[in-house]
Formats: sequence, C-alpha cells, structure tokens
Amino acid sequence: MALTNFTALTTYEKTVWSRDLWAAARNASFAMKFTGKGPNSMIQRITELTKSEKGDRAVLTLVADLEGDGVVGDYTMENNEEAIKAYDTQILIDQLRNANRLAGRMADQKSVVNFRGTSRDVLAYWLADRIDQLCFLTLSGAAYTLTNKDIVRPVNPTGRNLNDLAFSGVTAPSTRRWRQWDATNGLSAGDNTAIVAADTPSWEMLVETKAFMKDEYIRGIKGPGNTEYYHVFMCPQGVAKLKQDSTFIANLQNAGPRGSSNPLFSGGMITQDGLIIHEFRHVYNSQTWGSGAVPGQAVLFCGAQALGMADIGLPYWDEETFDYGNQHGVSIGKIFGLLKPVFNSIYSSSSEDFGVVRVDTAI
Repeated sequence: MALTNFTALTTYEKTVWSRDLWAAARNASFAMKFTGKGPNSMIQRITELTKSEKGDRAVLTLVADLEGDGVVGDYTMENNEEAIKAYDTQILIDQLRNANRLAGRMADQKSVVNFRGTSRDVLAYWLADRIDQLCFLTLSGAAYTLTNKDIVRPVNPTGRNLNDLAFSGVTAPSTRRWRQWDATNGLSAGDNTAIVAADTPSWEMLVETKAFMKDEYIRGIKGPGNTEYYHVFMCPQGVAKLKQDSTFIANLQNAGPRGSSNPLFSGGMITQDGLIIHEFRHVYNSQTWGSGAVPGQAVLFCGAQALGMADIGLPYWDEETFDYGNQHGVSIGKIFGLLKPVFNSIYSSSSEDFGVVRVDTAI
C-alpha cells in the first residue's frame, strides 16, 4: 500500500495540490460555469484587489445609461457634456476553510484509501458545493442562516456558520425585482404569501417575465450575432412542472430539434425565446409558502452582472501532524466574496437589484 508522506511536500508541490483542488472545485461547481471577467457575464468574476484609502477592496463597477437628451443643431456642446455615472460597489471578502484528519497510524494501515488524494476529492466537492449554495442564496436574497431548501441551518459556535462570513449581509430582493406568479392573473408584485398550488411555472410565466425584464431595462447577455438572452434557473421539481405545461411542451416539440437531441428526451438545457432554462438542485425552494403548506421555488431570471464574485488567488493547502506524528490532517481554505449588485435605477427612480429578477412560483 502506498503511504502518504506528510513531511515531504515542498512549497511548489503544495501549490500544485492547490491548483488541482481549485481546478476540481471549479469543474464541479455549477455556478462557476456562468462566471467571466467582463461586464457581459452573468457572474462577473474579479480576481484582483483595488487599492484605496480604506485598504484593498474587490470592486465591481456598474455603468448606468445616460439620462440627458444632448444638444441639437449648432448649440454649444462644449461645457454641456454629460458625465458617465458609474457605481462602484465593494465586494467584501472572507476565508472559508475545512479539513480532514486521519485517526492515526493504525487507521492508515488498515485503510486502502490514499488519504491525501481522497481529501483533495472530498474537499474540492465540498468547496464547490458551498460556493453553489452561497451563490443561489445571494441571488435569491435569502439569508445564509437558511439552507437552499428554506430550512434554518444548525447554529454552531461563532466562526463555524456561513452567516459569520464577512459578505453574509445578503439584501432581500428589491421592490421591482421580486415578482409572484399567479396562474389566473399573471405576473404580479409581492412575495410568496398568496401562492396557491395552481401557480406552477408555465410558458406564460416565462414570456411575461422576459417582457417585464425588457421593460425594466435589465441588460441581457450578448450572444452570437449580437442576440441577447437571459439565464433562468429552476429546481428539479419546478422544471418537472414546467414540462407538464401544454403550451410549453407544444413549443418545445415544434420549435426544438427533432430526434433524441430534443431536451424532452435528452434532459438537457432548454432554450426558448431567448431564455436558457437550467435545472439545479440548489435553486432556493420551500415547502411552506402561501398558506404555509404550498411547495414553491424562487425562479431566477438573470441578465448581465446579476452577481459579483471576488475570486482572490488559489485555495490554501496545508498539512499538519498531531499527537507526535501519529495523526495526519489536511486543511484547505479559499478567500472569496459574493455580492448581488444594487444600483439606483433611472427608469424606476428607486434602488434595485441590477441584473436579476426573482419570480416565486408553486411546484
């Protein structure tokens, strides 16, 4: 059996293990698929800190549309220029860590599993999974004290809760970015308190929400041919209900590709009318909406810069021995931060979420 030498790793070798861990974590993370460094990304990823009088910060810049009407004819342009309004939002960063510890030499001798390699795999999955959970809680405006199934997380001693992260101050959905789907009356303002079992996602819900986002000047993501599209996220039960909507199914059957590649048969990603619909288990959902007994989900319609992520450096990879070398441990840590950008919209004259609309439905 190959034994793990916990005293032999050089600084370079630790960096290699850190890179492998982060590569595995990023590949396993669902949310990381939507990151990019530019403002045309759904999740704008910032990898460098900005120097300021208050120290190093991760800064996300939002640029508003011009408000003025310009000048006409031969009237003087000089000294009548309009300033570009840019909103710099600060993303707080913090460290999230976890570790594995082997019971002792005898446990190592009895095991056929390589401890270091196994630790890398399970810790990479753990890191990817926690990033996914935090991303969807942040986008949904749900507190880190809750799980993604709307259950209160166990309260641990200070420093062992996701709510202790420096960036845990999640803002609730803003007034014009939180909608409720009513199967009878359509899209309406409000939260999920009036939802009934019949208010499940449908083709009409998708069409109305897309039109609402256009009316609200929420910028989509530019695709090939300068087309604009939005990402839509639903939980598995939500997608199952959508696929039972007769209008949606008819459109998918007639407009989608024929044969086994059709999403109805392949179970793959669904693209309809500029909306790319994704199924993901960590989309925020609950069993207690409406009267308190209606299962529901927070459908997320995301355009450009819906979320900001500060991704600072590689994860840390550290190894220690305990009990006079009898026990071995592996610890990983990652410095990052998340922020749902909020800005002052010139179209609604109110402070609103920049690139995401939450629509609560039954499932």
